[in-house]
Amino acid sequence: MRWDNLVENASTAGENALFGTDAVITRTFDTPEFRGITFHEIRARSIINRVPGASRMPFEWTVNPYRGCSHACVYCFARKTHSYLDLDTGLGFDSQIVVKVNAPELVRRQLASPRWQGAHIAMGTNVDCYQRAEGRYRLMPGIIAALRERANPFSILTKGTLILRDLESLREAAAVTDVGISVSVGFVDEDLWRTVEPGTPSPRRRLDVVRAMADSGIGCGVLMAPVVPFLSDDPAQLRETVREIAAAGAGSVTPLVLHLRPGAREWFMTWLAEHHPRLVTRYERMYAGGAYAPTWYQRRVTRQVHEFAAEFGIGPAGRGAARRISAPQEPGPDREPVAGATQLTLL
Repeated sequence: MRWDNLVENASTAGENALFGTDAVITRTFDTPEFRGITFHEIRARSIINRVPGASRMPFEWTVNPYRGCSHACVYCFARKTHSYLDLDTGLGFDSQIVVKVNAPELVRRQLASPRWQGAHIAMGTNVDCYQRAEGRYRLMPGIIAALRERANPFSILTKGTLILRDLESLREAAAVTDVGISVSVGFVDEDLWRTVEPGTPSPRRRLDVVRAMADSGIGCGVLMAPVVPFLSDDPAQLRETVREIAAAGAGSVTPLVLHLRPGAREWFMTWLAEHHPRLVTRYERMYAGGAYAPTWYQRRVTRQVHEFAAEFGIGPAGRGAARRISAPQEPGPDREPVAGATQLTLL
C-alpha cells in the first residue's frame, strides 16, 4: 500500500509525513462486533489538522483519530480519503480502519506548543470518532482530557451512542470551555436506515443520546443529515423526523441535504441502482451540476424543516451558532466553581 513508503520515509520527510517511523500493525478480532473488520494501528506525526481554505465548514481545525468507518454509510463523503492510502473506497472504507493509536498524546503535545492559539477543534466531521473501534481503542477519553486541561473549545458530531460513556468527561470540559455536541439524525425511517446506514445505531437510539445529554444538563443539537432526495424528503417524513427530534429534547435542528462528492458518489449510485433503480435517472439529473443538489431544492427542504421546528418549539442553528447551557457547579479539586453558564457551540 502507498502508506508503506510513507512510513519508511517518515524520518526524512519532515513534518508533512503522514505517519511516524513505527511500523503499521494490522489486527483482526474474532468477536461479533468486529468480525470482518481489519484495524491498521499507526502512530501519526500530527493530529490537529487545518481545514482547507476552500472548505464550506464553519471551523478551521479538526482532530480525526480514525480513518475509515464501520458505520458503512453509503453516502459518506469521506470515502475518497481512503484512496490516498491505496485502500478501497467502497467495502474497504467500511472494513479497513486506520487507528491513530497515539492520538491522545499528540493532542496533548500539540496543544502545549507555543504556536497553538487555542482555536476551536471539531471532531467527528470526517469519520465518526465514536464508531465501533472506539469501544476497543478508547482514544476519545484521553483526547477530551487533553482539551479540558487546556480549556480548549471543541465540538463533537456523532452517530454513535458510545459518546454516553464519556458523558461525565464532557460535563467536566463544559465547566471550563465551550463544548458543542451534535448528533446526526437525517430521518427516522427504519427501513431506509437499515440499508443506507447499516453499521450505525438506529435513529431512535441516537435520539436517546440527545435525551440523555439533555437530562444530564448538556444541551445537544441535531444535524438532520442527510435529507435523502426522494427517499426521506416528503413533507410528512420531514415533519415526523423533526417531531421526534423535538421530543428528544434537542435544542436545535439543522437540515443538510445529501451531497455526493467523488468517491462517495460512485458508491452511493451503485447502492441506488440495487435498491431503488427507478431513482437513478432522477439522481443523475438532480446532481448533474456537481456534488450538491440544486439551490432551490436545498432551500425548500430547509424552509420546511424550519417550519416544522417552529411548530414543535425548537429553532434552527446557524453555522457556528452558539447557545447557553447550564454547566456543572461543583468545584473540582483544582478549579473554582463556575458561575452562571458556559457556551455550547453547535456545528
